[in-house]
Order: sequence, then structure tokens, then C-alpha cells
Amino acid sequence: MSAPSLEQRLACLDWASIEQQLDQDGSAVLDNLLSADQCHELGSLYPHSELFRSRVVMARHGFGRGEYQYFAYPLPQRVAELRGQFYPRLVPLANRWNQLMSIPVQYPPRHEDFLQRCHAAGQQRPTPLLLQYGPQDYNCLHQDLYGDNVFPLQVAILLSRPGIDFTGGEFVITEQRPRMQSRPQVIGLKQGDALIFAVHHRPVPGVRGHYRVTLRHGVSRLHSGRRHTLGVIFHDAQ
Repeated sequence: MSAPSLEQRLACLDWASIEQQLDQDGSAVLDNLLSADQCHELGSLYPHSELFRSRVVMARHGFGRGEYQYFAYPLPQRVAELRGQFYPRLVPLANRWNQLMSIPVQYPPRHEDFLQRCHAAGQQRPTPLLLQYGPQDYNCLHQDLYGDNVFPLQVAILLSRPGIDFTGGEFVITEQRPRMQSRPQVIGLKQGDALIFAVHHRPVPGVRGHYRVTLRHGVSRLHSGRRHTLGVIFHDAQ
């Protein structure tokens, strides 16, 4: 029997529970979304410069230490599939969040139509990326914003094995609420786990309705080894 397709695996998930987790924490982990072979296949793309449009060495820009590369169009099949399969399942939550935050933007059901909106506004460069960290590397807290058109959720998939391929290097999210200190969250991931998380804002219920909180994400310092992560961002870049 062949392994289930990505579409089948996503269709079997309890999306009501995932939405509830995202509403509560601004993030949700999908266990074992990709197999070890699929993770190795994606991580092994990193040396193939012809697949990428640009390479960023973080230390040169004050982003941290380590590096990443943005894929070029056409995206590799599995990367395109992840982008296309996740988007329609996240649109209902994205639209609801914007309504709760009084943001006058709604997202179309099809990712192709949202990309047309991005491209018409001059955001024409693909944003899915592969990140590579070695010993002592880290990623400063940041937000993946590339223009006025922003889809409020994104996905990161850990391609390496914690404790075997690398140590340290944990995923960190901070949340800043009005007139309060930032709340950090360290999220443990296994190889093949997918993390859905808010790009920059999410709604939180308060006394007078919902208010916006601001999120940033990063990666703590690696102690040893090498760590690869796939980032799936749904808006394109200027």
C-alpha cells in the first residue's frame, strides 16, 4: 500500500481543533506531516543553487547567524504542493482573524488568486525558503513581511533530527500584548513536524472585544550539528 498523499494527510486532520489551538496560542504543531525520506529529500536541495533566487547570510544583515535561500519559480513540486494544500485550509481562520482585528482585507479561497493580488501590487518574488544552521548559529526574532499584502499565517517544517543531527536550535515565538511584557514560547519539534504560526498579529479576546497582539519568531543558538528547516510563506515579496 502506498503512503497517503499530502492532501490525504491534511484532509484527515482535525482542523477545528487546529484552529482552536491557533486561536489560543497563535501556533499549532502538526505531528509527522512529512516522512524522514521526504525531509531528507527537501534538505538535500540546499546545495543546488539553480533552484534558488537568492541566498542570505544572516550575519551580514544583523539577522543572527546561519543562512537561508529563497526558492525561485517554478517551485520544487513538494514545496509548491505544501503551499497550495495548506492555503485553502487556513483561509477561513485568516479571514476570521482579520474581521476580529478590524482589518479590511479578506483572502480568496484559491492561492492562485491571492498570488495574483500580490503580483499586481509588485510582490512577484517567491518566499518559500530553506534555512541552514550550524554550531553557534541562531535566528533573531523577526516577522516575515515582504510588502503590503500579508497572509497572516505561515508554516515551518523541521527537516533535521533534534538530538541526532543537531542540539539546541529550538523554535521560539514571542507575543507582545499592549502594556504588558513579551511572553516567550519555546516549541519542541521533531523531524517532519509542521508548525503553523501567526506571521505578525493575531486577535485575543479582551474586556471590550478583541485586540491585536504582535508576534515574532526566531531560533535559539545551536550547540552542535546542522539544522535544516523549510519555511512556507503564502505571500510573495517585492
